[in-house]
Amino acid sequence: MPEESWHEARLIPTSGINGAEEQERRATSALLAVMSAVREYGRSLTRPFGAPAGAVETFIEVPFLLGERKLYPDGLIRVSRGQRTWTALVEVKTGSNLLVAEQLENYLDVAREQGYDALLTISNEIPAVAGQHPTKVDKRKLKRVDLHHLSWTQVLAEAVIQKEFRGVADPDQAWILGELIRYLEHPRSGAMEFDDMGESWVAVRDAVKVGTLRASDKGVAEVAARFDALLRFAGLSLGRRLGTEVTPLLTRRELAEPIVRSQALAAELAEHGTLTGAIKVPDAVAPITVIADLRAGTVTCQVEVDAPRDGRPTTRVNWLVRQLKDAPEAVRIESHASHSRGHGAAELLRDIRLDPALLVADPSKELRSFRVALATGMGAKRGRGRGAFIDSVLDSIDGFYGEVAEHLRAWAAKPPRLRSESDAPGEDDVRPSLTSTALSSQDAEPRPAAPEPDQPA
Repeated sequence: MPEESWHEARLIPTSGINGAEEQERRATSALLAVMSAVREYGRSLTRPFGAPAGAVETFIEVPFLLGERKLYPDGLIRVSRGQRTWTALVEVKTGSNLLVAEQLENYLDVAREQGYDALLTISNEIPAVAGQHPTKVDKRKLKRVDLHHLSWTQVLAEAVIQKEFRGVADPDQAWILGELIRYLEHPRSGAMEFDDMGESWVAVRDAVKVGTLRASDKGVAEVAARFDALLRFAGLSLGRRLGTEVTPLLTRRELAEPIVRSQALAAELAEHGTLTGAIKVPDAVAPITVIADLRAGTVTCQVEVDAPRDGRPTTRVNWLVRQLKDAPEAVRIESHASHSRGHGAAELLRDIRLDPALLVADPSKELRSFRVALATGMGAKRGRGRGAFIDSVLDSIDGFYGEVAEHLRAWAAKPPRLRSESDAPGEDDVRPSLTSTALSSQDAEPRPAAPEPDQPA
């Protein structure tokens, strides 16, 4: 056999996985082992849940008695530093398997009896809101034990960011973390990407097109939640490439009461046929707003950019256009002037490059901001692949950030310049009787000369 057909030996092989049970056991063991072996990675996953910055110990399939029953959580994590110890049980699902409320409630009871701090679940489910758990459990069981969740997408993104951007001090540990990344990226690992808009997608999509959808219709809430989950997945995917945390932009009320966001999105979908959300990239000029228009069949990404505070209107337009020198000609720019109502002037970038005055509707009014947007075609299919809604949204976000948002910078006023001796006026500009060897704050603007006295008769 030719050498090119040989399979390189891997620390965490994907061969030999037979069935969902073996898939979950191998994924659990691989992840927990790497968390304890690579200190930086273990810390990055446990710190958000309140664990101290200490040594991470991990175990799999630890047996516990709950009444007369013997239970086997998939794993256990223990982090110790000094006199403090943080312990969490772990429940893992791979592939399309969903977390089960009854099983989680049993493990919460075990954690409470043992005096543990938390139950951590890991699956391919992505909650619509960060910090929200995808499975509803009896809230009474959460009085003394916390319930946390990680999606496999988040686990993988954190591994890539830690290895490629934050760094791992020990080269051998960095290699181990790389092996985990290779494993999780393999299709047979069971760590899947977001790949389904849900069973209600087709019915809701078709009802929007014919104008018969109501906010209370069955499936609207599911589609709204899936769209928010898609934005979270898009943020994780983009953040993995950028080496930073990209998160959905939500109000404080939406974070505290997810039902508010869900109801607003359902009402928007029924009334306008659109799904709207935003993601925030650290240090970007502004959050990226994503609008999926199911009636028009387009996905639009846009940012709001404050205009410079000085210069003529066309100068302010040129300031923005210079930053978009490599952007697609189809980018649409809309200008907004002070004390103006409604929409401002809007033109395509290709035309503005030829005539910046197209964005100046009223030269007497000051331009205050610009909206920079790019619309692309929207897929309609429920799953993944060519012509799919999910892929069209992901491609639109990635393309807009790489071609537009990444190159935009906020305007900053130039600091005042300190005057030097060379800024003083010349001898011809000052009366000889007022010359001085020292620079005065008044030298740049000499007072008018006093009138000559009247000549004697």
